[in-house]
Amino acid sequence: MKHAGAIALVGVGGFLGSVARYVVALLLAPVATGFPFATLTVNIFGSFLIGFLGELAISTTLVSPEARLFLVTGFCGGFTTFSAYMFENTALLKDGQLFYATMYLAGSIAGGFIALYTGTLLAKLWT
Repeated sequence: MKHAGAIALVGVGGFLGSVARYVVALLLAPVATGFPFATLTVNIFGSFLIGFLGELAISTTLVSPEARLFLVTGFCGGFTTFSAYMFENTALLKDGQLFYATMYLAGSIAGGFIALYTGTLLAKLWT
């Protein structure tokens, strides 16, 4: 498949995943009581979905390479990047890379929090 076709599959899938994420947020807005139920729901369902589809793509012929790009990389990537993060950590663990999996988990959580907080502090320079 040419790169343009692959980019289109990922782009359309990502668009649909992002829209689906927003729809979940709208549907769960009535129960939003200060706890991010929509994000939790998306992260858990997205992790299930990428695990299910990713494993089918790797272990069977039920999910073609094109469908994998559309569904796993595109849709799941647009729906939640947390699912990709979990999938990559699982792949590291399956490969026996406990050190790298631990570094990726801890580094992403701690690094992401520090980066977010730093970005917030930096933005306050303009407020």
